[in-house]
Amino acid sequence: MVAARKVFEGTIPLAAMLRLRDGLVDAEGDVGYAMEFGTDALGVAFVELRIEAGLPLECQRSLRRFVLPVALSQRLGLIRDEADEAALPPGYEALLVAADGMLKPAELVEDELILALPVVPVAPDVEAVEREFVPTAEETAQASPFAALVGLKKE
Repeated sequence: MVAARKVFEGTIPLAAMLRLRDGLVDAEGDVGYAMEFGTDALGVAFVELRIEAGLPLECQRSLRRFVLPVALSQRLGLIRDEADEAALPPGYEALLVAADGMLKPAELVEDELILALPVVPVAPDVEAVEREFVPTAEETAQASPFAALVGLKKE
């Protein structure tokens, strides 16, 4: 693939990505991808991965479903040994290739989408709730580590 500078394009249904589905509200939609194999001027084998998808998530502020648009472009340096990672040029992410040289495009796309999932999904149209919670005097007194000592001192 690298020597022939192959390019692959296609779509994968979200329903087919079992690991990704755990982070989604539902599995409606498709993922568009393009993979371009090649070598750069330094002779480093790479795969350029472009992904476009709409991930259905649940907003953690409003608990409503929203679609997070994802557009990724990633250049992955193909390495056979973890020690080769240090030799990759800046801007490359390492992709450890099995000894047989086989890559599974669907798994590669799914891995990148899992990394793109936000830790706390929040819809862009939901406003932040800003409120200052001031503790009462009673809560402050209970939270003081010396409150028990004051009670012992009075005895």
